[in-house]
Amino acid sequence: MFDTRELGRRPGALKRLSRSIAAPKDLGIEVIGVREGATVELDLRLESVMEGVLVTGTARAPLTGECVRCLEPLERELEVDYQEMYSYPDADAWGRTADSDDDAEEEDTLFLEDDLLDLEPVLRDAVVLALPLQPVCREDCLGLCPDCGVRLTDNPDHHHDAVDIRWAALQGLAETIQGGEKDDMGGADAGVDKKQEK
Repeated sequence: MFDTRELGRRPGALKRLSRSIAAPKDLGIEVIGVREGATVELDLRLESVMEGVLVTGTARAPLTGECVRCLEPLERELEVDYQEMYSYPDADAWGRTADSDDDAEEEDTLFLEDDLLDLEPVLRDAVVLALPLQPVCREDCLGLCPDCGVRLTDNPDHHHDAVDIRWAALQGLAETIQGGEKDDMGGADAGVDKKQEK
């Protein structure tokens, strides 16, 4: 929570803050995020406007996760900018109509509570939207061998001579046909030899 009382309700009043906070729980997605309790550095600019307080800021946080190709752990630094408007609880008096039919817009509106603003939902949205959906340890990561799990970046020449299971039945059929053709050819040659002897 950040206190905005020093700003008052004078449009144009400005306050700058720098804070270090502990990251809240579940600040990320399944494969990458900010570990709970990690230090998040915030630089904030609070500006009083007619309807409330406009918050503009930057957050810097350490990311931990794993490569989606080879499952190796990875660490990154994230820097993300955000901006959000926190309305006064009585913002209707500043020009919004109380019987507005735009319920969706009202649900998305953040309000000051006792001149305090809760930055967590804004920080969570900004960080999660900035995360890579498919983080990789390096752009040319080759991933894992699908047969044995060897990391292919460490051993790029790794391969198996195994036949794709989808073709195994056809390979057996091909061997049977080839074997049958050899037998037929052997039989045909014997017949020819007998005719030549007569």
